[in-house]
Amino acid sequence: MRHRKKVIKLGRKTAHRKAMLANMASSLIEHKRINTTLTKAKALKVFIEPLITKSKTDDTHNRRICFSKLRDKVAVKTLFDEVAKKIDNRPGGYTRIIKLGNRMGDNASMAMIEFVDYNEIYSQNKKSKDKKKES
Repeated sequence: MRHRKKVIKLGRKTAHRKAMLANMASSLIEHKRINTTLTKAKALKVFIEPLITKSKTDDTHNRRICFSKLRDKVAVKTLFDEVAKKIDNRPGGYTRIIKLGNRMGDNASMAMIEFVDYNEIYSQNKKSKDKKKES
């Protein structure tokens, strides 16, 4: 049974995997969306969502926990100052994974992972669809 085993190993050793996820999380915080393989996007979602939850309460302890995972001062500052303010009222599900098809060279399934609250186009389309359903 696989109970409580939610680490996606990605074919890498622990130190390499942690460094890669920290770099991908920093890029996601900086750019608000990144393109990567589907498996890496799923691993990144498990990695970053608890950090976003911790960023909702801005104190020294939570900043130090996030810094120990992210290893980037600028990313931690952006996470606590910008991202936490934007997702303050959301109870969970801060990121969205959108499948993009397969990569040309090796046929790997690609995906885009993004913050839910930073995509205004998708939010506006969803609101207009909800208004049409109500009418």
